[in-house]
Amino acid sequence: MEINEALIRQAIIEVLKTYSPGEAPVGGSSAALGSSPSRSSSGSAASADISLEEKGQAGSGPRDEVIVEIAPAFGASQVKTITGIPHGQVLREVLAGIEEEGVKARVVRFYHSSDIAAFTLAAAKLSGSGIAIGIQSRGTTIIHQKDLQQLSNLELFPQSPIIDLPTYRAIGKNAAKYAKNESPNPVPTKNDQMARPKYQAIAALLHIKETEHVDRNRKPVELSVKFR
Repeated sequence: MEINEALIRQAIIEVLKTYSPGEAPVGGSSAALGSSPSRSSSGSAASADISLEEKGQAGSGPRDEVIVEIAPAFGASQVKTITGIPHGQVLREVLAGIEEEGVKARVVRFYHSSDIAAFTLAAAKLSGSGIAIGIQSRGTTIIHQKDLQQLSNLELFPQSPIIDLPTYRAIGKNAAKYAKNESPNPVPTKNDQMARPKYQAIAALLHIKETEHVDRNRKPVELSVKFR
């Protein structure tokens, strides 16, 4: 039997039927698995709470910056994390955390990969401070540094279902501290042993949908962010 997105989607629907109405993972709702928002001919993407306008190819930046690197589908064909947090709220908190530390933030989208370690390391090499935050559309997040190996990192937040808005803000603050050559304590994270089995199928589908937007030949673009 051929395994494709339709079969995975159907499997997720069947799994969600086993949950009571108040128990079903938000990420399995039509909001997470449904249609894409509109995209203009100018390359802008818009969701309900954020507008992302392409400013042109991203280059290297000033010393006092942290790049916030978003995945190919973030805020475009996907507009919420796996648990239903709007992407605009996620980005607002991350940027606020960076700015609270007196560091500049620059938002960039890489299209060459849906692998968070790969695109965040690439962003760190563009960042003037050598520090970047990468965010996948489902919410998985990482803080990377330009001189580390791809599979190494400063901090990794792999369990997207348990990352809340205060954690995203704290991630921004820590990244800014690394950019200032400080050594902050790692951001405290929760641990939910049921998160993986509960969300694994949904995460797989969201990753497939993310990867559909990968273009290995497209250069990274700097984005202008407007919150609604």
